[in-house]
Amino acid sequence: MRILVTGREGQVARSLAQRAAADPEVEFLAIGRPQFDLLQPETARTAILAARPDVVVSAAAHTAVDKAEDEPDEAFAINARGAGAVAAAAAEAGAAIIHLSTDYVFSGNKPDAYAETDATDPRNVYGRSKLEGEKVVAAANPRHVILRTAWVYSPFGKNFVKTMLALASQRDHVRVVGDQWGNPTAAAEIAEGILRIAKTIVSDRRTELYGVFHLAGQGDASWAGFARQVFNESARLGGPSAHVEDVTTADYPTKAPRPRNSRLSCGRLLDIYGWRPPAWQESCRTVVKQLVDGGESAVPAHRQG
Repeated sequence: MRILVTGREGQVARSLAQRAAADPEVEFLAIGRPQFDLLQPETARTAILAARPDVVVSAAAHTAVDKAEDEPDEAFAINARGAGAVAAAAAEAGAAIIHLSTDYVFSGNKPDAYAETDATDPRNVYGRSKLEGEKVVAAANPRHVILRTAWVYSPFGKNFVKTMLALASQRDHVRVVGDQWGNPTAAAEIAEGILRIAKTIVSDRRTELYGVFHLAGQGDASWAGFARQVFNESARLGGPSAHVEDVTTADYPTKAPRPRNSRLSCGRLLDIYGWRPPAWQESCRTVVKQLVDGGESAVPAHRQG
């Protein structure tokens, strides 16, 4: 099975490359700039047709949530029109598409976890551009799996876990938002889900395999609770740790409003594919250990004194 992922440096792309390298059934390719640029949609067709993949993973995106408020045209060009070009090229190549989306397509006003059937109502430009991308992708390629995920972290790139560990290496006390809730999700678990889905849709073309699914770590937390778990795991390994003070969303204003509730129900993924990610605490433990042990993206040394 040949899988092509858009974007080389993202957390999911790098986790997918790592996971695919250990799977003899998978031939993995990644495309990125200058060969492939979502602001130049014609490059998608050229690159995808040349690669002849069985499955295209549409992972590249405009993900700077606050920056998107200042550049909505670029956010929509990348997350909607660019994503649509990738889906159309995949369809022309005879490939299915697995497209990554976000919890930000919801308002965050629901009191419990969001199901795939719940009404969307994004509160910021990023969420609106990703929702439009879902619609364009679905229209461009009937063999589409749209995966909404949330609160992604890994040993790679910039993410909440690495930020917290870096802060704890410099100070004893951090203030973290405690009234926004969601599902911390390891990029490695997203990669595992993508491979499981890809193998299924290559060998089985049942229509129920396609559509929108939620893929997020099991169990929920506030950002402050997430930080405490990171520090607990780090301290257990002799890594940096800090005291967490809960603050409110109002105490930590951002240009783009965030949903108060980002919880995602993964019931449909389990029903259709028979799999869901493990408890988020398990995956968090693994990633923190990788970072504290000084892997590829090690955290700074523990402060002294």
